[in-house]
Amino acid sequence: QVQLVESGGGLVQPGGSLRLSCAASGSIFGIYLMGWYRQAPGKQRELVAEITTGGRPNYATSVKGRFTISRDNAKNIVDLQMNSLQPEDTAVYYCSDGYGWGQGTQVTVSS
Repeated sequence: QVQLVESGGGLVQPGGSLRLSCAASGSIFGIYLMGWYRQAPGKQRELVAEITTGGRPNYATSVKGRFTISRDNAKNIVDLQMNSLQPEDTAVYYCSDGYGWGQGTQVTVSS
């Protein structure tokens, strides 16, 4: 099973940007969908964005136009560029290959 490690979280002011990265311990080339999810305190984990092997993305309505997901099958990395961050984006962000989860990275948007 591929191990997933997220990085890039932190504290940012509203309107700011962060870039999250998910590094896989093995090849993601054969994994059709790689996704980023998030879980805010007291809420269920939700899909943020996902991307197919061929690079076709799908976004949650709440992040469309602000977030961009990308994947590099050669480097086994899936990134999430987050722009125009708002306090409601505050959550722990997780990477998933459909079989497991990383440990998550905290994103806090606050002034």
